[in-house]
Amino acid sequence: MARVQDVVCGMTVDTDIASHKSNYKDRTYYFCSPGCKTAFEGEPEKYVSNPAGGRENRND
Repeated sequence: MARVQDVVCGMTVDTDIASHKSNYKDRTYYFCSPGCKTAFEGEPEKYVSNPAGGRENRND
């Protein structure tokens, strides 16, 4: 079981069971919710250059 940080909200995501993921620049990013995935896909550079985007507890 691998755990990574959702770069949008900062939550920990289990990559083995994550259902929300996106590929960007040859890397796979995992998300806790569809809202975080959508936010990332709209502005990926914002989240790649500043993981967790300065946001806390997105309730999507």
